[in-house]
Amino acid sequence: MMQLGAMPLASFRRLHPEAKVTPEELAILKTYLAPWSDEGSRFASTRTASGTPNATSLVTVASRVSQFIVLTTVKPECDGFLFDSNFETWKLISTTDRGDNDTFRFILGNDIAVNAVQSGNITPWPEGARLAKVAWQQELGSDGLIHPGQFVQIELMLKNTRKYKNTDGWGWGRWRGLDLKPYGKDARFVNECTGCHLPVRGNDYVYTLPITTSKIPKDEIVNNAAAALPSSLPYQPLGWSAITMYVDPMTHTTATLYGNDIAMRTVMSRSAIRTAAGDREYAGGSVLALVTWAQRQDPHWFGARIPQTPKAVEFVHLTDAGTKTYSRYDAAGQLSDRTDTRETFERTNFIVGLSPAQFP
Repeated sequence: MMQLGAMPLASFRRLHPEAKVTPEELAILKTYLAPWSDEGSRFASTRTASGTPNATSLVTVASRVSQFIVLTTVKPECDGFLFDSNFETWKLISTTDRGDNDTFRFILGNDIAVNAVQSGNITPWPEGARLAKVAWQQELGSDGLIHPGQFVQIELMLKNTRKYKNTDGWGWGRWRGLDLKPYGKDARFVNECTGCHLPVRGNDYVYTLPITTSKIPKDEIVNNAAAALPSSLPYQPLGWSAITMYVDPMTHTTATLYGNDIAMRTVMSRSAIRTAAGDREYAGGSVLALVTWAQRQDPHWFGARIPQTPKAVEFVHLTDAGTKTYSRYDAAGQLSDRTDTRETFERTNFIVGLSPAQFP
């Protein structure tokens, strides 16, 4: 709130001008509160006495799900705001690594929202735009990477200036836990949403910086740097659906695994979760793309990190015969010469073996 100029309140500063926070004071507070000051401390509870990660595999995460909830039966919020069971089919707009509470977030948008992002038409967002923020608890894997663990919640926003004129033109909702229980106890819960989003009213009350090549004159509205994938790639995976993400705390990078439509049929079948019996089988024609970015601080949320500049894009093609072809492109779009067959084999298996983030 202080970073965005929302605190101290303007009304308070008029009476107490000395209460204005200087950039130097803000820097001191950030340094003191920074969740990134000691990467190892974030997951100390998941490490053994010897300091090495526990062998907590993503199989354990997946096994927590005994059955899937029927999304069409999810109850609305107490003010009548409806849950949208189609959110799983929406496309990824951005991701967030929340160090302040050790969660990951997918920010998804429906077709109207995605088209608005691609055209830069988000100041304001168009009528009918729907946004979903899906959160998971972070979990340290035995590979040393931080993966999405247990599902936490889904938050939804719907732009309808006439219907929601009293709540900044947006409808708001939150559903928590695998049973997707509505969050609000009474209609006043919306005040919590609008109050939290008030500092970004200049961005039409949306915190997210969408990943897009569209240029908007105002700074820190969209994330152009993260969208700067080489045009020479055989595919442009940012238009695909997202399967999962992870963060490498040693290199300060984040990666998102995307799948083409054929690959997503496996993931969306709700039977794609890895089990002890072995990996799921992607159908022939599936293409997986792992995009890795450097990270930067989120200018809208202290304690969070978002993708910055692309570092590499890796593809795995799967054929009907079961063969897998791997290729890697650097940030300049140059195809890497993969002469090390062992490394190629390991990267292929790593990418194919990444478990989808757990949805309810």
